[in-house]
Amino acid sequence: MTDDELVLGMARGEQACFEAFVNRHHAPLSGYLQRQLRDVQKAEDFVQETFLRLIKQLQNRSVPDNPQAWLYRVALNLCRDYWKSAQYQTDNRLMAELPEQQDTRSSVIELAERQETRQEVIRSLDGLPDVQKQIVMLRFFQDLKLQDIAETLQLPLGSVKTHLYKGLRKLKAVLKPESSDQDNNQTRGGNPHEYAKR
Repeated sequence: MTDDELVLGMARGEQACFEAFVNRHHAPLSGYLQRQLRDVQKAEDFVQETFLRLIKQLQNRSVPDNPQAWLYRVALNLCRDYWKSAQYQTDNRLMAELPEQQDTRSSVIELAERQETRQEVIRSLDGLPDVQKQIVMLRFFQDLKLQDIAETLQLPLGSVKTHLYKGLRKLKAVLKPESSDQDNNQTRGGNPHEYAKR
């Protein structure tokens, strides 16, 4: 079933449609919010709040035209409201003091490589203007189509394409390894698409 069909079923009170919709979107939405917030528990809270808002929307007999884009728009708005709050300043200080959790099943080398790449990408994304950062994350981490990104961020499609192009150019410049032999490294390190998909 499509998202539209599931949401219509949810609007009719069909529990199976709700479970299928949540099952389809919970993990991707959670991953998106974890990358935004860098706090697993806060991300899960926002996932739950996003689904609750969808239920309230449906109870008001207002069915979103594009359910996936609607979910990400609500999730992003929750993040933006949180970042403006005093609680964010407190939470941010506390999170900075906690050691990052590590996957004990991975080898030390894998952990080091994964952490280095992850931190490099996050630092690079943080250097982009907010709209470019959001577009790159939605396109390459969440695999949203450009039209869905346009609906999520409520921007014209042409603007999304322009911001994506500019954001990728900036990422390419930052992520490209510094080396005296740049020609050899150009194909290995110059593709922001590969970094963004990791």
